[in-house]
Amino acid sequence: MIRSAASSLLTPLAAAVRLVPSLVAGLIVVYAAFTFFAANPTNPLVEFTSGVRDSLGWFTKDLFTPADPKIAETINAVLAAVVCVLVGNLLSKAITTLAPGCARAKI
Repeated sequence: MIRSAASSLLTPLAAAVRLVPSLVAGLIVVYAAFTFFAANPTNPLVEFTSGVRDSLGWFTKDLFTPADPKIAETINAVLAAVVCVLVGNLLSKAITTLAPGCARAKI
């Protein structure tokens, strides 16, 4: 009974832990596309995605510095998105593994 309760609690938690970083990564990829195609930086959607990139993808700022700054920011932003997805998946897998009786469950 306790295993079932823990499993029914941890399985949705693992799915949420995978979903949130994926959504963040999606917004960062949209920002990368905006950067690559030189979108209007004062547009509210561009400002929003830029804020997400600055807040949650800061760890790859200026990681690679090719000669073209547009290419540099695009590469760094896409790398941040990939790292977000990987970390989210690893955390989700850890939660699923820790859930009793849930090691074989797929989310």
